[in-house]
Order: sequence, then C-alpha cells, then structure tokens
Amino acid sequence: MREKTIDYVLRATWIAVAKMYNEEAGKKGSTMATGFTLLNIDPEEGTPSTSLGPKMGMEATSLSRTLRAMEDKGLIVRKKNPEDGRSVLIQLTEFGREMREFSKGVVLTFDEAVKEAVPEKDLKTFMDVANTIMEMINNKKIYKSETTVK
Repeated sequence: MREKTIDYVLRATWIAVAKMYNEEAGKKGSTMATGFTLLNIDPEEGTPSTSLGPKMGMEATSLSRTLRAMEDKGLIVRKKNPEDGRSVLIQLTEFGREMREFSKGVVLTFDEAVKEAVPEKDLKTFMDVANTIMEMINNKKIYKSETTVK
C-alpha cells in the first residue's frame, strides 16, 4: 500500500506480536493460543468452559480445539462444575500452572520492553486510541446497518 491505513498498521503490528509470541511459546513446545488460554483460566478455582470463550473473544470451535490440545498435553483437566452440574470447569494441572507462569513472564517481558522504549504519554495515547476503536466497534459506530464502502 502506498499509504498505510490504520487497519494496516494494527494488523501488521498484531501479526508481528503474534509471531514473536509463537516463537517464544515454541521454545516450550507451546503456542500463543495455548498461552493466552492459560492466562484466562483462574489458577485456583478454574473457569467454566462457557465463560472462557466470551472472556477471550474466541469462537467455540477454535476454543474447543485449543482445549482438546491442552488436555492432550496435560495442561488442563475438565471437571463437573459443583455449582452447576450442566457446566464443566476447566482447571489447570500442575504442569498447566507452570506453563501459565511461563506465559505470564513472556507477556510481562514484552510489556516492560515496550514501556522502556515508548514514553508514558505516548503509551497513554496509544491505549486511548485503541479503547476508542474498540468502543466504536462494540457500539457499531463504523458500519451501521449495511456494510458500505466509501
């Protein structure tokens, strides 16, 4: 593209971050999706499977595939929810807790590196802009009823 659009910058940046996270996760035989899921499971109480997808913004099919792979690797176990027999709790195994700590360290290392390189006022502006974009999307302020291209 001759001119970089906001969409291009967001997408290219996220692709670079995802690649970096996948490279780090790969060092432990894991993936970014697994690390992200580990970070969204309550390490003490577990998390109901029905609330995990919406919490992470993942479709049920993708989440189901990720959870199955995590269960196969011994990172999680599924148990009946004592508060709701129809629901399943996703709980971390000891290995899952270790990998969660690794994932947390990867994210915090990235966060600290960015904070060292980018002035605080610029980070605040970035966060404000990102929140505004999310709000616009969530409130359907970009494409009202029909998708039109101008």
